[in-house]
Amino acid sequence: MNDRYSRQILFPGIGADGQASLQTKHALILGAGALGSAAAETLVRAGVGELTIIDRDYVEWSNLPRQQLYGEKEAEAKMPKAVAAKERLQAIRSDAVIHSLVMDATAEKLEDIAPGLDILIDGSDNFDIRFILNDLSQKYRIPWVFGACAGSYGMSFTIVPGETPCLQCILPAIPSFSVTCETDGVIAPAVQMTSAYQTAEALKILSGRTEAVQTKLTLFDVWKNQHHAIQVGKTKKDTCPSCGTSPAYAHLAGADDTKMAVLCGRDTVQIRPETSRSYDFTYLETKLSRHGRVQKNPYLLSCALPDYRLVVFRDGRVLVHGTKKVEQAKAIYEKYFLS
Repeated sequence: MNDRYSRQILFPGIGADGQASLQTKHALILGAGALGSAAAETLVRAGVGELTIIDRDYVEWSNLPRQQLYGEKEAEAKMPKAVAAKERLQAIRSDAVIHSLVMDATAEKLEDIAPGLDILIDGSDNFDIRFILNDLSQKYRIPWVFGACAGSYGMSFTIVPGETPCLQCILPAIPSFSVTCETDGVIAPAVQMTSAYQTAEALKILSGRTEAVQTKLTLFDVWKNQHHAIQVGKTKKDTCPSCGTSPAYAHLAGADDTKMAVLCGRDTVQIRPETSRSYDFTYLETKLSRHGRVQKNPYLLSCALPDYRLVVFRDGRVLVHGTKKVEQAKAIYEKYFLS
């Protein structure tokens, strides 16, 4: 096994002790899309002992240019990303302990798994979940690595509870720009660069080399050959509701009710029912086949309607493809699932 990790052990920043430390650590990767899949592969190859991967989505053809754990087989089968990621990662390293959770990452569910985690890696695509991660990090004293990218642009920042500002502190320092993956797409080099910064920080923390952690907000544009590092240490506030002297952790206390979210870069609305429910896929297949072509696997069922496509997960979530309008998606959901 030492031969497998010999090049990392030779690297002075990690060494034998750091490598031994990596093998005892547990990382949570929230989101198994572009950033999350890149981070998961890097950490598994590096020898991190245990990974929990959470993702609510499945593999689509548009993912393949930048989401490195997946291929045509997974896109054709509409495999949940968390499941497909685990299968690929176990092929890379069979002794890795990998938990794959196909679910929406609510505050309640994340708090259930927080004990025992050593780091949180941001592979999400929205700030709602990042603020939940931020509160989770502060409440349970778990370092986390923020990352975001769109177009050819990316950014990263490492948050260490008690030492650095948190996301709520630095948010005003994050440049406001109109580029999103929905309006300007995203290219793989921007993903890989962002993930490289994130995973380098993760390896520093997990190997016990916290003195090397980056203290600046890093921003770059791989197409325009621009790179910036902004000192944000002075943004830390005693009044911050997450990391201040009287934290409220408001984002962990949000009501877990019916949630509707427009997914990044897609004409798709996700609907999460108010109460947990499961579907009889056999019954649902019979019902929906009267309206369109049905395809299913052990994890989800999809139905191609004339103007929309519905995808139902075992945990009760439904994706309505073909619209960004929440009210329209709600009407379609009620028509096919509540009537």
